[in-house]
Amino acid sequence: MNIRPLGRVAYVPTCEAMQGFTARRGADAPDELWICEHPPVFTQGLAGREDHLLAPGDIPVVPTNRGGQVTYHGPGQVVAYPLVDLQRAGYFVKEYVYRVEEAVIRTLAGFGVTGHRVAGAPGIYVRLADPGSHALLPQRPQKRNPGEPLPPPDFTGLGKIAALGIKVSRHCTYHGVALNVAMDLQPFQRINPCGYAGLQTVDLSTIGVAVSWDEAARVLGQKLVATLAP
Repeated sequence: MNIRPLGRVAYVPTCEAMQGFTARRGADAPDELWICEHPPVFTQGLAGREDHLLAPGDIPVVPTNRGGQVTYHGPGQVVAYPLVDLQRAGYFVKEYVYRVEEAVIRTLAGFGVTGHRVAGAPGIYVRLADPGSHALLPQRPQKRNPGEPLPPPDFTGLGKIAALGIKVSRHCTYHGVALNVAMDLQPFQRINPCGYAGLQTVDLSTIGVAVSWDEAARVLGQKLVATLAP
């Protein structure tokens, strides 16, 4: 996988470049991992509802073709876009999502933070009262009987630290994952993050972890390359 550090880049041209790369790539094209940060922008996924945009104000709102609802990107957030040929890698979308989340969990572990999954709510969450706790969440994904619906997501005591939104075209992925490092979190209060009213969003700085954007980006990139390997 080729890693491309892009620095701070505008959201729309980056999305257009990802789409173009995916449309043009042949069967032998190496996978790529684009790592960047964006100027302030709200992005609205395919399932996005206008009522989740509470008060966007002067921050632009950009419709996009990834899955999910509305989220925020801004300085101090590491955004990683894995461009992976799933057919060649040998795993399906559900496992791809699991692997991306696992890369975030391993990244956080390197900084002394325990990341958690919540049933029915993609992304990675941390305990607000004890971010390093390894105790299993009662809200964690658990085995269900065939046909049993997912429980409604329960975010009690949790903050979201990483958001996930993907698109698959021609069995190739684009869009990706955003890890909050040290950013202005106020814009998250202008939306229902990922479609959930009242969901608290945190970053590493908020929970007491002092790490540079460059270091967080380096570690997340390493973990994604490892977990997404065929």
